[in-house]
Amino acid sequence: MIAGLFKRRVRGFRLVDLVALGLLLALAFTVYGFKTFAGRESNDIAQVQRQIAAEQKRVRLLRAEIAHLEDPTRLSKLAGDYLGMKPVSAKREATLEALPEIAAARPPAPAPVVEVAAP
Repeated sequence: MIAGLFKRRVRGFRLVDLVALGLLLALAFTVYGFKTFAGRESNDIAQVQRQIAAEQKRVRLLRAEIAHLEDPTRLSKLAGDYLGMKPVSAKREATLEALPEIAAARPPAPAPVVEVAAP
């Protein structure tokens, strides 16, 4: 029976040769499909890596901007220019023991008003 498979011919070709050719073509198309899929995945990975690099650059830029905005000399200059604030003199410093007297001398601050929106 198995010997018959090797000797049987279809249109001048042995059946085993046709089966082998079919398997070869199937494997070739499968490899091509996997290669195409891997190429797409590779492009996707490269795109995500470019996005990560751009985001890291933006994070560095934002951190530099925060460092500039939080600069103590800049803040003290703005506080003095726009709010008239100046550094506290040493005469205004209080000790821990003097805090109850200072609190008693001041009237209590009014409670904040919280408005609830009607449904």
